[in-house]
Amino acid sequence: MAKNKLHVRKGDNVVVIAGKDKGKRGKILQAFPKDLRVIVEGVNIVKRHTRPTQNLPQGGIIEREAAIHVSNVMPYCSKCGKGVRISKKQLADGKVVRACHKCGEVFDK
Repeated sequence: MAKNKLHVRKGDNVVVIAGKDKGKRGKILQAFPKDLRVIVEGVNIVKRHTRPTQNLPQGGIIEREAAIHVSNVMPYCSKCGKGVRISKKQLADGKVVRACHKCGEVFDK
């Protein structure tokens, strides 16, 4: 079975390119490579009805982020000001990093 590899990582700033939250930007909170899904901060908010527990004595309706498919997000380049494709770039010390395909800004620190 082939290992799924995502073009984005936890902590990356991304822009949503499809769906009800198209155009929204946020940070990736969690990535699920096996399912090809990511959870983006402030995107795909769903209401969860919870019953009372010790941690949440009143119960009620809680809003939280749900996972979206990784194909619906693109890395956000602050220099270009939009979602961009990723290219690999080799630095002088031989380290390979992810960079903006258009302007060359490095995403990995």
